[in-house]
Amino acid sequence: MSQSITVSWSTVDARYPEASVLDKLSNHDLILRCQTGLRPDRAAFAELLKRYQSQVERTLYHLAPDWTDRADLAQEVWIRVYRNISRLQDPVKFRGWLSRISTNLFYDELRKRKRVTTPLSLDAPRTLDDGQMDWEIPGDTPGPEEVLTTREFYEQLRDAIADLPEVFRTTIILREIEGMTYEEIAEITGVSLGTVKSRIARARSRLQTQLQNYLNA
Repeated sequence: MSQSITVSWSTVDARYPEASVLDKLSNHDLILRCQTGLRPDRAAFAELLKRYQSQVERTLYHLAPDWTDRADLAQEVWIRVYRNISRLQDPVKFRGWLSRISTNLFYDELRKRKRVTTPLSLDAPRTLDDGQMDWEIPGDTPGPEEVLTTREFYEQLRDAIADLPEVFRTTIILREIEGMTYEEIAEITGVSLGTVKSRIARARSRLQTQLQNYLNA
């Protein structure tokens, strides 16, 4: 994995007097500043990282909750952003572009690993009246039998997600975890809006079919 870019927040203001001005810039203007010159402005990039680091961490957490090297993955995401931000044609699309980098990096790493594990950590889905899936678990403290059943469900859920084609897994992550709109997912994945809706519907259908015994319990 590439070497990390280390930013010390305690020294940003001292090294870059304009840092106090940068935090007042809009995200759009901040990205434009990062795209000026041969390399991104370091103070502007540090401010950008500060604003969006939580998004990267959240995405990677839901993708790979059991991976101990998520911090390394997050650093690699920002290295890729640093190297490629000048290629982003529309700063408005930065959030989706960042999610795509995070997601693609995860799958790149997943393919390299000999032991394939399902990295998603999703709450138990329940079918609602409108056909959508509710991913929240009731807050009541479960008993021993319920704990065992829930654990078995999670295992089945992980297996079911692992069986999904990669494009289905990605759309489920972006929709159910990132909470993105269909339009945003279409932009990130580079497919039509109809294709996104179809993939999400088919992914939900497959999960519901494989987990029907647990959903009816």
